[in-house]
Amino acid sequence: MSEITFVKKDLRRTRSGKLRVDCAEKDHTIPVFLISIAVLAVISERFLHINWVRLASRVPDVGIIFWKLIHFDLKNMDLLSSALMETLSITVLSTLYSLVLGLFFGMLAAENVFRHKKFSRFVQSFFTFLRAVPTVIWVLLMMVCLGMGPSAGIAGLCVHTTAFFTKSFAQSFESIPGETLEALEATGVGRLGVFLNAVLPSSLSQIVAWAGMRFEINFAECAILGMVGAGGIGYLISTSIQGYEYGTAGIAIFLVFLLAYCIERIFVQIKKKIN
Repeated sequence: MSEITFVKKDLRRTRSGKLRVDCAEKDHTIPVFLISIAVLAVISERFLHINWVRLASRVPDVGIIFWKLIHFDLKNMDLLSSALMETLSITVLSTLYSLVLGLFFGMLAAENVFRHKKFSRFVQSFFTFLRAVPTVIWVLLMMVCLGMGPSAGIAGLCVHTTAFFTKSFAQSFESIPGETLEALEATGVGRLGVFLNAVLPSSLSQIVAWAGMRFEINFAECAILGMVGAGGIGYLISTSIQGYEYGTAGIAIFLVFLLAYCIERIFVQIKKKIN
């Protein structure tokens, strides 16, 4: 009865006769959030000293550059194909290695698998630190250790991607109902058996979704990391723009977009098949 009375108090009629639900928490939280964002934006703009007039005057130059980019130059297609395959290979290997490591560490980070909360939280904290450091930093550190080239790109991407998978997979594993795990344990199945027979199969669709999303991210990051010496299509785009070969850079960018779209559609179809 008290709940019904509470709801009635929150209902008000507007002048047009429509019911309006008063929600004091939302009414205060949303304006405070928007005002905070506006204040931070003003502070950031003042700190960066952005000259909006000068920026607006350079807008036509953006159109000119894009016009040059869409005039594709096909004379370096063999080099473009090789660079694109190198980028795709880095993406595949870094994602595959990280997927295996992420499943292992995700199992350790999930509190409902081995049920050692302190150890699980330690694993979570460790990979939170790894995830907090941007991928480009890890790649640059690996370049110091391994030298420039694809090996540094794969190793640097693996660090950040493994940390990403560990958190994502741990959350997926923890979403499994506890009753299911307890029922299996009651039959004498060990913790590892419970994970392999219940937790992992139940999380398969989520694992595929996370893997697909991260594969797309890694492919995009490979294109960027190539500009700092990790090899692949990014390095070719960077050198082409610096050398004013906009036709070569334009077709390279177009191929990156096209392949990224194909990757996204492939993983969507895979997830549909699993579901």
